[in-house]
Amino acid sequence: AHPTPASPTANARARTLSAAAAAATDVITLVMATLTLEAIKYSRGSLELLDQLALPQHTKYIPIASCDEVWHAIRDMNVRGAPAIAIAAALALAVELDARRETFTSAVEVDEFTRERFDHVYTSRPTAVNLGEARTRIQAISRALRDGNVSSAIEGVISGCEKMMEEDVASCKAIGAHGAEALLRAAGAKAGAKISVMTCCNTGSLATAGYGTALGVI
Repeated sequence: AHPTPASPTANARARTLSAAAAAATDVITLVMATLTLEAIKYSRGSLELLDQLALPQHTKYIPIASCDEVWHAIRDMNVRGAPAIAIAAALALAVELDARRETFTSAVEVDEFTRERFDHVYTSRPTAVNLGEARTRIQAISRALRDGNVSSAIEGVISGCEKMMEEDVASCKAIGAHGAEALLRAAGAKAGAKISVMTCCNTGSLATAGYGTALGVI
């Protein structure tokens, strides 16, 4: 006996299901790739920001060497999310300070440079609360060091900027741990059980230095 040929309708349905499965696979692949993206790549003297305007079609990073460049990245929304904006601003200052360290002759000059540069970056998004807090914090550090030597002032400001990134990752992880526990408890879920959570807004790793806030909980 020979198998009965599939009808044109069945073949069309199979092709549709196959295309849908392929599309779903592409979406999952994209989501998993997004989960591994870093909004901010930093090492002493080097800063790159993920260009969020290019997502999801392209993954590319914008090199940032100065406060002027990060001003444009914030204003043009290449970088988004209040924590990420503030940290990007601070690290841009750190990179510029590191590159220009030989041009300063006193800690007072470092303080004046820090205040002027962060005041300028702040104008890129004055409604961003975290950016204002970062400006106040870093300018306070430079002001406290203005009576010391120039090397200590530069190192102190750069370290203060770098510490902001470290603290953000640590706080996001803490939010995730406490938030997950609270959600499970509120839902009455048993250990190891899964619950459904709906959230909105940019609260993942792309909005922070890493890990995310609300999405960190999930």
